[in-house]
Amino acid sequence: MSIIQSLPRNLFQRRALALGLVLAGCLGGIGIAQAQNYPTKPVKVIVNFPPGGVADQVARSITMSLSETMGQPFVVENKAGAGGNIGGEAAVRSPADGYTLLMTSGGMVSINPAIYPKMTFDPVKDLTPVAAAARVLVYLEVKPDLPVKDAKEFIAYLKANPGKLSYGSPGNGSSPHLAGELFKEKAQVDAVHVPYRGAAPAMQDLMGGQIDFMFDPGIGLQNVKAGKLRLLAIGSMKRSPLFPDVPTLDEMGLKDFTADTYFGFYAPTGTPAAIIEKLNTEINKVVRSDAFRDRLLNMGGEPAPMTPKEFGDKAHEDTERFGKLIHDRHIMGG
Repeated sequence: MSIIQSLPRNLFQRRALALGLVLAGCLGGIGIAQAQNYPTKPVKVIVNFPPGGVADQVARSITMSLSETMGQPFVVENKAGAGGNIGGEAAVRSPADGYTLLMTSGGMVSINPAIYPKMTFDPVKDLTPVAAAARVLVYLEVKPDLPVKDAKEFIAYLKANPGKLSYGSPGNGSSPHLAGELFKEKAQVDAVHVPYRGAAPAMQDLMGGQIDFMFDPGIGLQNVKAGKLRLLAIGSMKRSPLFPDVPTLDEMGLKDFTADTYFGFYAPTGTPAAIIEKLNTEINKVVRSDAFRDRLLNMGGEPAPMTPKEFGDKAHEDTERFGKLIHDRHIMGG
């Protein structure tokens, strides 16, 4: 009797499994069809920093090419504030259909959850990595009338004037902010942090002398070349090809100093995998192009083509790398 009773149940299980496989195949086919036709309308790209900064410039450079190659406009929309959280939330709350993307720094995912305890979304769970675009270095720059010629003199000057100098950043938890705190910790100096809503306004105040120094993500390098700012060191483990004679802070005695960050694209979690894959392929084509490489080099960065998984892994590495610094320096979002 037990054998006879088991037959219908096994038959039911087989039919259920077969139906499940058919449905999965149909859904997979729908996803592939969506990706083949995608995009069929304009794509909105939210940049969670103000116009003129690195994220904005990288986004506009890439979206211009995507509009041409993918046959639909990729429209940049700046939504700045709260260290990128305002734009991040706007992206998370958008439909997960591939028609809203987020261009942001790695800190949005890796750093913000540690410094903003009341975030209304979880960027790790609510955002899916699409493609990295750029590895961005930071450059230690000072206003030109500061009486120092190199990083060693600058450190000595800071020690002689504790707490009297100020440095700007694009906002709390940004890579230039963390670079400044890492610099203070490793050099054993004190300076006042002044957060801005983006790198561009911080650079304007550095140019105007309202702040004394800044870890520039690259937007002020033309001013360095013009002699309007003084570049003292590179906040990376390797020198910049733009300034091969300028040493790294590691070379200047601040061992293992690196504050690089990666900028790239995310989509709301739930966006079809086939669309993510198609976007990754098309974005990587742009990132690998000579035109994009040259433009990025002039900004002091370098292309960083990656798979979605590789991009996600970089954010996790940054969480590990900066977690102790955030805790020890009591860094909180504004």
